[in-house]
Amino acid sequence: MPTVGRTSGRRPFAYAAGLLVTSLALLLSLPGAATAQSAAGRGTPPPITHPDADHAGSGLQRQGGSGVLAQPSVAAAAAGTLAGLDVSSYQGVVDWAAVRSNGAAFAYVKATEGTTYTSPSYSGQYTGSYNAGLIRGAYHFALPDRSNGTAQADWFVGHGGGWSADGRTLPPALDIEYNPYGATCYGLGQSAMVSWIRAFSDEVRAKTGRYPMIYTTTDWWTTCTGNNGSFGATNPLWIARYAGSPGTLPAGWSAQTIWQYADSGVFPGDQDRFNGSLADLQALALGNGGTPPPSAGWPTVQQGQSGRQVTTVQYLLNAHGASLAVDGVFGSGTGSAVRSFQSSHGLAADGVVGPATWQALLVTVQQGSTGPAVSAVQAELNAHGASVAVDGVFGSGTGSAVRSFQSSHGLAVDGVVGPATWQALVS
Repeated sequence: MPTVGRTSGRRPFAYAAGLLVTSLALLLSLPGAATAQSAAGRGTPPPITHPDADHAGSGLQRQGGSGVLAQPSVAAAAAGTLAGLDVSSYQGVVDWAAVRSNGAAFAYVKATEGTTYTSPSYSGQYTGSYNAGLIRGAYHFALPDRSNGTAQADWFVGHGGGWSADGRTLPPALDIEYNPYGATCYGLGQSAMVSWIRAFSDEVRAKTGRYPMIYTTTDWWTTCTGNNGSFGATNPLWIARYAGSPGTLPAGWSAQTIWQYADSGVFPGDQDRFNGSLADLQALALGNGGTPPPSAGWPTVQQGQSGRQVTTVQYLLNAHGASLAVDGVFGSGTGSAVRSFQSSHGLAADGVVGPATWQALLVTVQQGSTGPAVSAVQAELNAHGASVAVDGVFGSGTGSAVRSFQSSHGLAVDGVVGPATWQALVS
C-alpha cells in the first residue's frame, strides 16, 4: 500500500479527508461540543493563562470599578446585614480565626473555572472557614465560550461545588461577569447567554438540589443577557457594586442576597454583606430560605399617597437624618427627602419608594434600640393588631409584640426586626 508521503493523485486527498472526518466526529463527541460548534464563527478562545487571578470581582476591577469603601460609607445601606468575604487562590492561606474574630459570619471560596481548573487553595480555604465557625459556600468562575453550561456545572459540582443540608453550607454560586480573556459577553448573544446560564443552573439544581446563587453586576447582566428577569424566582442574587449601596438591581430581583461592596477591607479578599439576620443566613444554608427578603410584597409609596406605609417611610427617613413631620401624608417635603436619600445612596432619584429604596432605608432594631426606626416598628405592629406605645423605645412590650408577629407570620422568632420582619410588617 502506498504511504501518505509518497503517493500522488486523489488517494492522498481521500485519506486526508477521512482523517478529517474522523477527527471531527471525535471532537463533536466531547463535552461542550454544542457550544464549541456555536462558537465556531467566533474563533478559538485564547488559552486560560491566569485562572489564579480570576475571581469574583476581577472583571469589575478591570472595568475600573475597583475600590475600597470606608465602613461609614456603607453603614446605612448595610444596616441589618451580616459581614462576610469571598476568597480565591489569590489569597492563598487565610487566617480564618482572625477573620472570624473580626466579625465575619460567612464566606464564599472559589472552587473551579471552566472545565479544567480547580483552585489549589480551595480545600484549605473551604475547610478552614468551616472550622473557624463560618457558614461557607463554593463558587465557579464561568467561561461560557469554552464549553456549555451543563459541562461546567458538572465540573464544578464534581470538584467542590456540592451542597449539604448541614446548616453550614451555602448554595453553590455561579460567578458570571466580564470576560478576563476577551469580549465582554464571551462572544455569545443575549439569548445564547441566557440559555447557557439556565443550563448551568438547572444542572446544579439536578446534582445538588439547590439552584445556584448568581454573582454578577447590573451592567454586565443588562449588556449580556438583555436584563433577563427569569432567574429572580429561583436563584438568589449576589450583586457586585463598589459604592455606597447595591444600587439598581438586575431585572427579576427586588432584593440582593449578598452585596459585594469592596475589593479589600478588614477581611482578606473581597468584602461582602449578607442581606439579613443570622437566622436568615442559617435558613438559606439549610435550604429553607431564598432571596431574603422575598421578592414579592414590597409596597410602592410615592407622592399623593397617605397612610401607615407613608408614616413608616417618614420615620425611616428621620432615622437617616431627615426632619420630617410624621403625618402619614406623602407631600412635597417627603418627596424631596426621598430623592435626597436616594441620591446619597446611589439609587435612581425618582422620589418613589420601591424595593431598592426600602432595602436601603431599613434599620435593624431590637431590645434596647431607640429612635424613629423603633417608632416605625411600633406603629406597624399596632396596624397589625398589637397595642404598644409608639415612644421610640424598644422595651419588653415591643419585644413581645415583635415575637408574636414573627410567630404568626412564619418568621424566625428572635425578637429582632431585620429585613424579613420589616418586609412582612410593611406589606
